Amino acid sequence: MAENVTLARPYAEAAFQLAKSGNALAAWSDALSRLSAVAARPEMEECIGNPRLSAEQLTTLCLEVAGAKAAAGLSADQQNFVRVLADNDRLSVMPEISALFEELKHGHDGVKQAEISSAFALDEATLKTLAADLERKFGCRIQATVKVDAELIGGVRIAVGDEVIDASVRGKLAAMATALKN
Repeated sequence: MAENVTLARPYAEAAFQLAKSGNALAAWSDALSRLSAVAARPEMEECIGNPRLSAEQLTTLCLEVAGAKAAAGLSADQQNFVRVLADNDRLSVMPEISALFEELKHGHDGVKQAEISSAFALDEATLKTLAADLERKFGCRIQATVKVDAELIGGVRIAVGDEVIDASVRGKLAAMATALKN
């Protein structure tokens, strides 16, 4: 995985620069997301690993499956990007390229990802209030993803970048156990 991210990083940065210069970050984000879904399919992974298929055949297959010819198709730059990936045997790292591109896009837009783990499902009003509080704390827009983790017992655990806010019962119990040991 770490190797794939290393291989994907220069391509993601190049795609980001192309998208930024063409004022097409949203279009590139959508295209890379679609291409990532195509490359992650087991059938496509099998084709990518097949040494009998040429780079041009892989490019054509990938573009056709991704709907490059459809109304919401891929631009010429995006099609060339797929060609470069195929020529350099990098189609398999398309999911990592897409993820890294999204990180760069969020950084450019001033958006941070927040992963909120809660012991119970959060209603929409609570999530909006929590997101607003996080936006004030971090001074940027927050895009929150919520997952339910019953092991927390109660409360929430929030990860924004490399900062973690643990307001869960499990976290407080662990802190008390550490304090008692010392």
